[in-house]
Amino acid sequence: MRRLFPVTDQTPARSQEGADREWSLDELADAYAYPALAADGHWLRANMVSTLDGAAQHEGRSQPISGETDMRIFGTLRALADVVVVGAETVRQEGYRPARAREAFAARREAAGQGPAPAIAVVTASMDLDFSLPLFTSPLATTFVVTGAAAPSDRVAEAKAAGAEVVVAGEGAAVDAARAVRELAARGLRRQLTEGGPRLLGQFVAADVLDELCLTISPTLTAGGAQRIAGGPSVTVPHRLAPACVLEEAGFLFTSYRRI
Repeated sequence: MRRLFPVTDQTPARSQEGADREWSLDELADAYAYPALAADGHWLRANMVSTLDGAAQHEGRSQPISGETDMRIFGTLRALADVVVVGAETVRQEGYRPARAREAFAARREAAGQGPAPAIAVVTASMDLDFSLPLFTSPLATTFVVTGAAAPSDRVAEAKAAGAEVVVAGEGAAVDAARAVRELAARGLRRQLTEGGPRLLGQFVAADVLDELCLTISPTLTAGGAQRIAGGPSVTVPHRLAPACVLEEAGFLFTSYRRI
């Protein structure tokens, strides 16, 4: 792996000795470490993959445009987070399971005051989820279901019966993206990671609560009508982010952009 652009000032740049080889998980974790947070602070980063022609998926899934190193970074970002925030459609399409504990990150998580694995928070207005799945019945950390106050009461009861914690983050049926971030942070889940899908990421962008985008650019072309990494309504003024890091391996670019 090669570094093409230095990491932010908080992380010392590595020498050329670190070029053109597979980085260790510790090195990746150092490169993607969350910034220091104030006592009441929180940080929402997104991790997405896109083809050269802007597709976030191929045939409805992100896996076909991903790669081995992308999945190592995917696992590293999860291992650094308190909570992984994901939309219900992505849970259904990608077959989400509970996050697993990984021995390589156990000491780092313990030192940060984290449990063995991040929690999963599923954002849903309809509550159209299968609560018999392991994501709800046998997670290492509590699974959260983030919904609106007008969510179907029978589905809310079913979620709670399955062991999930229901978080109300909206006055109607829809979820208020900014409130969802605050509600999770209030529960101690301050280092947040969203893996999409595009509709949920678009809501975070529109609400101006996204602090960082970790975007893998896959050296592939798919054409077709696949979604971009973020969907939904456009913002009035484009949000400008600053590059923090660019890594390269096997033609894939692993980029990180942070809020200015």
